[in-house]
Amino acid sequence: MLDEPKTHEPTAEAVIEPAIESRPRPTAPGVKDAKIYIDGKFYSEANAKISIFDHGLLYGDGIFEGIRFYNGRVFRLEEHLARLWDSARSICLEIPMSMRGMTEAVLETIRQNHLRDGYIRLLVTRGIGNLGLNPTQCKYPSVIIIAATIALYHESFYRKGLTIVTCATRRSNPAALNPAVKSLNYLNNVMARIEANLAGADEALMLNDAGNVAECTADNVFI
Repeated sequence: MLDEPKTHEPTAEAVIEPAIESRPRPTAPGVKDAKIYIDGKFYSEANAKISIFDHGLLYGDGIFEGIRFYNGRVFRLEEHLARLWDSARSICLEIPMSMRGMTEAVLETIRQNHLRDGYIRLLVTRGIGNLGLNPTQCKYPSVIIIAATIALYHESFYRKGLTIVTCATRRSNPAALNPAVKSLNYLNNVMARIEANLAGADEALMLNDAGNVAECTADNVFI
């Protein structure tokens, strides 16, 4: 006869693990004193917050674009925004502002951060919902724009090259999720990056499900 499963009921003596409470709040590199755009307002990095019920956090339900700017000029902003809108349509997500309004929000974020060269991370999440998966519970999508400096690789890598390992993690099948959608769920790439780290390599080469070269975790491959 099987034993009854053990249950864990909260008691008055239950306490929160103190190690987590006492841990200092980390600061993201490259965004010190940054002004973050969230739904029409700017917040300091310390005060930039989203709901724990945002489906972008709970399920990776959202889209993004990574955009560079040089000498105060944003590189191919129109093309990036067109792709953002294409991604949104693909996952039935309505961006809560016009493309013109998004353009101004991106430019104002750069101005607020007093940057001439850097990187824009533009995100649109499904918004706040409940713990269920159904996206109809999310009434208001959220727009987040971060401007920061970025250095993907040390300059020496551009002279000497990178060490690369072919990883076991395969690129997601296009039939499962359209690869043209830049979604917030990057776990596929993260797992490949972990393989590179464990192998002591600078990058990981990812193959598709047919065993052909697809891309690296954060870089394109040209053959």
